[in-house]
Amino acid sequence: MSASFHICSQLNSWFVHSPCVKFICVSETFSKVVEFLKIEAQAIERTARRLNRQSVERAIEILSCCDSKVIVLGVGKSGVIAQKIAQTLTSTGTIAVFVHPSDALHGSLGVVTGGDVVIALSNSGETDEILMLLPAVKERKVRLISIVGNLESTLARQSDVALDASVDQEACPLNLAPTTSTTVALAIGDALAMTLMQVKNLTAEEFALNHPAGRLGKRLTLKVKNLMHESPNVSPQASWLEVVKNLSKYALGAVNVVDAGGKLVGIITDGDLRRTIEKTEAVNLEKLSAQAMMTRKPTVTAPEMLAFDALQLMENRPRQINVLPVVGEDKICVGLLRLHDIVRSGL
Repeated sequence: MSASFHICSQLNSWFVHSPCVKFICVSETFSKVVEFLKIEAQAIERTARRLNRQSVERAIEILSCCDSKVIVLGVGKSGVIAQKIAQTLTSTGTIAVFVHPSDALHGSLGVVTGGDVVIALSNSGETDEILMLLPAVKERKVRLISIVGNLESTLARQSDVALDASVDQEACPLNLAPTTSTTVALAIGDALAMTLMQVKNLTAEEFALNHPAGRLGKRLTLKVKNLMHESPNVSPQASWLEVVKNLSKYALGAVNVVDAGGKLVGIITDGDLRRTIEKTEAVNLEKLSAQAMMTRKPTVTAPEMLAFDALQLMENRPRQINVLPVVGEDKICVGLLRLHDIVRSGL
């Protein structure tokens, strides 16, 4: 028998005899996981068919016209979902804050001001902490959108708009643990946030501003000027020994060759230096100047260019280059950018 057969047999034996697992053997676990996933996926599909068009359009209208902020409320598992919805709204162009109803009842209600929109999550629609909060919320003249599992509930009736998040069953085998209901509530929140994102015409650049540490954010916001080094300059008349000294001094793998006015005329890399010296007879080294070693008309970048675009300049070519002179206005050389610095930034 194969080793894998023995392993499977041992696992089955463990699942069958383990005091922690009393009702299912290992061979059935995969099908159960798939079954529970299907229950939740089907619930979202039913929700998409069940939602009232007028209610959804009214909710989007209220949210898109909000000139203040969105307050998202929820208790227990619904509170966790509410936090995620608030974060998604905020990162996609709609300022939102999660407030726990219990905290709101003891002072945090001060964050709710006139002109806000409140989104309240409750599967039953009868969550005590939320219902206790409603009179105080309504006094502040805010709009209330509820995501509820019961459209006949107190919360739904007192809302400006109630969105149907009811489910036929939880994924929980006992039909008790909030699983399918919280997934549906989250999906509705995500759908509202993504629709608002389109309504507000949020661009990739605006999205990136809210995600400066992410790869997308860096690609759309990080500029050459944020990564470049002080320009390591030498004159065209500099001797090969001066070039060596400056290569060692700046340790950037290259030096920029500039004229008296600071304009770029060429670049000398470590490789340029080695290749030139190899081809030059020893008796002629003393006469060797930067002008003779440099690469003329090198590929350059600008301080305001996106670092990601500069990376493409380095890589999308027959032979990759590792450094770029940075040229500002009037062709004045202002810095040097290394491939190493771009990669280290996380792009």
